[in-house]
Amino acid sequence: MLNTFLFVFEYRQRQSELDQALLSQMKLCSFDLKCTQFEIDFAPLNTQNLYKLFKNDTGLYAFFSIPKSETYSMKLTLSSEHYKRLLQSIQHQLMTYYALVMLCIALISTFFSLYALSPLKKALRLTEEFSKDILHDFNTPLASLRLNIRMLQCPPSEDKKIQRIEQSVETILALQENLRSYLEEHNLQKEPFELAALLQERIALIQKIYPNITFELKAFKVEISTNRDAFIRILDNLLSNAAKYNQDDGRVYVIIDPKTLQLRIEDTGKGIVFPDKVFERFYKEHSRGIGIGLHIVKKLCDAMDIPISLSSQVGIGTTFTLDLRTLTLR
Repeated sequence: MLNTFLFVFEYRQRQSELDQALLSQMKLCSFDLKCTQFEIDFAPLNTQNLYKLFKNDTGLYAFFSIPKSETYSMKLTLSSEHYKRLLQSIQHQLMTYYALVMLCIALISTFFSLYALSPLKKALRLTEEFSKDILHDFNTPLASLRLNIRMLQCPPSEDKKIQRIEQSVETILALQENLRSYLEEHNLQKEPFELAALLQERIALIQKIYPNITFELKAFKVEISTNRDAFIRILDNLLSNAAKYNQDDGRVYVIIDPKTLQLRIEDTGKGIVFPDKVFERFYKEHSRGIGIGLHIVKKLCDAMDIPISLSSQVGIGTTFTLDLRTLTLR
């Protein structure tokens, strides 16, 4: 009875993970159209149905927006036969797995099995989750690359476009180094650096991607000690979100409070309906993105002992606050 319950529970979890993975694959396919497993069609635009996975007798399908089109959306479909084969593969794997579990239970006690296998399973899940989080950070630079590569065919301003591509490539390479560093060593190495200069550098990069957004930096020279690459990832996520979900010709204020040594990133954007949920994995309130960026921010802040908080009002804006008192060297 217990084994049956565990089998059903694990099967539903695997099915949910499969659905999420298929939706992510469809999302990537909607950008580059380099996919063979999905059927591509067009349908009338309905913004409420975008970036959601639907199921019926014919299979799985999802709708995605088409740049510069206000009439049609792109429909990607996975046939029911293909989906059933994927589910059958999961069933086969689970049946094999639970057959082995039954054999182990016959040889050793249930307590020892749970005690020995649970930490290993948890460690594997944490490693997989962290790797997926880092891979998510590739989305923004890759999107910028695709956009500017297409624009290269429409001169003038070739130099600026090439510079944007080069900056995106450097960002990807930096993320690869982060992944390699994590897989080889789990400790985040600390190093001293000047915060105001780093903020100017990251703001300049994000400003080029969002030229209609005005950034204002109010900072003084202060040196902190932490992992620089990980801190850059925190800044890039917060700054890009402040620009991405801002209003047209909006503003982003980046402020270092000299009294409290807190870093605030304030925007004049749409605001967040449920601020207490934004750090949850896959939570999002807009159709754009996968809902993983702020989850990465929270995990990195926890690993680096940086308290993070936010306040938000719908239609007015959002403020993220990083408490840097434990990192400062002055």
